[in-house]
Amino acid sequence: MTNHDAAPVFLSAEWRKLLMLNFEVEPALVRPYLPNGVELDFFEGKTFVSVVGFMFMNTRLKGFPIPFHQNFEEINLRFYTRYKHEGEWKRGVGFVRELVPKSAISWVANAVYHEPYLAVKMAHKIVHTAEALNVRYSWLQGQQEHFMSAKAAPKSEPMQEGSLNEFIAEHYWGFGRHREEKVVIYQVEHPKWEVYPVQEWQMQINVGKVYGEQFVPTLQQKPVSVFVAEGSEIKVRHALFV
Repeated sequence: MTNHDAAPVFLSAEWRKLLMLNFEVEPALVRPYLPNGVELDFFEGKTFVSVVGFMFMNTRLKGFPIPFHQNFEEINLRFYTRYKHEGEWKRGVGFVRELVPKSAISWVANAVYHEPYLAVKMAHKIVHTAEALNVRYSWLQGQQEHFMSAKAAPKSEPMQEGSLNEFIAEHYWGFGRHREEKVVIYQVEHPKWEVYPVQEWQMQINVGKVYGEQFVPTLQQKPVSVFVAEGSEIKVRHALFV
């Protein structure tokens, strides 16, 4: 098998202004989404899911920009996993649902990475001044507007070592379920991110409609942490099927 560290880059882009609302969840709720052999990753014995909104910027597939598909929003509900591959534990993420505004993006992601993407109408508003950083991501689904927003401090700061926020942000692999019962493995490369401390936040989502009724109790709780990560350039390497 090819060493995945040497796998060619499939996608390069920037991920910017990642708004992350993080909730404790019962492990049994996300276990059905695990591919074969992939385990949940715990922080201090607890399991978490995150509602994440962010910007894809300067997106390129195999080094080439795709007209009208370079800058767009994504919103996802994700959880945290690990998988032992070639004798090494790799810490990654799994997804319940990923939303993007372009059907072509959804098609490519579903075809290549077997991720649960859905194309919907989306919008964002990011205002960064000397006083504050305001971030808002919204989308239309089921004739209803859903949104998440935050007001944060204007200056970013390093992530605290050993914190929940570091655990949330420091997962560099994705593990998906292939229809032939194989595990899809892909690597995301980026430097460690700085974060903007959040002062106020809002989330208005019809959880049952978007993610399923089973997630309503979890996402109606107050999040255990909320932050905005500055983000960076990223590279996604070609998927492996094991």
